[in-house]
Amino acid sequence: MFYVLSKLGFLFLRPSNALILALLLGAALRLFGWRRRGAELIGIALGVLVVCAWTGVPTLLLRPLEQRFPMPADPGHLNPAGILVLGGVIDTGLTTERRSTELIDGAERVIVAAELARRYPQARILLSGGSNGVFANDEIAESVLARDLLIEFGVPAGRITIEDRSRNTHENAVFSFAAVEPTPRDQWLLVTSAFHMPRAIGTFRAAGWNGVVAWPVDYRNGADTSWFGGRTAAEGLTMTDMAVREWIGLIAYRFAGYTDALLPRP
Repeated sequence: MFYVLSKLGFLFLRPSNALILALLLGAALRLFGWRRRGAELIGIALGVLVVCAWTGVPTLLLRPLEQRFPMPADPGHLNPAGILVLGGVIDTGLTTERRSTELIDGAERVIVAAELARRYPQARILLSGGSNGVFANDEIAESVLARDLLIEFGVPAGRITIEDRSRNTHENAVFSFAAVEPTPRDQWLLVTSAFHMPRAIGTFRAAGWNGVVAWPVDYRNGADTSWFGGRTAAEGLTMTDMAVREWIGLIAYRFAGYTDALLPRP
């Protein structure tokens, strides 16, 4: 239930959707006689839309998340028992329909997993992710598709374990723990998007993973700190949606008891 409510709820809380709904509501108010209230709502919605689309607000929202967990300072001295790769990079519905693996944002997770598998040949690889549809139950699990990609990249199938039931980060952590039963001394590299790393680390710690080491990928911000970064409106709104979703996720997970802190730290 938490999963379905979170997915449906964010359809309305997503800034790009919420702002369009506000514009439509403003137009409706004007149509039914509340012209001043409607005009005020339209003006506010347009103003926020411009700020989210063309200013540095998306960067301000994402940067604290992406910088929270840096890359390991000395990867050569790591000796991981395993490499944990979170899903969210393959469109399982479209892949099932088209019978061709369709990658979406964050595909670096799978690519980096293959690189880490070569760098640490002793490490197991755990792919965590089921279907990313809200109601669909006939899609191929994402971890199965990711396993096929890693095998094509040259990773031996015997090194790969899949967890194919999870639909969100909490389930990633709980089901993955049950799949491999890590000891407190085991070190596992956690591969996910940099902006998602704080919530992922906090969730895995709360689920009993004591030795997770952040390996962030899929950065959305560079060194540019200018207020107007020259991005398109679509890029700005996408980044805003991403950041707001993650901040809401951090708050919701903390209230649900799924993380060990509101903003987990290294």
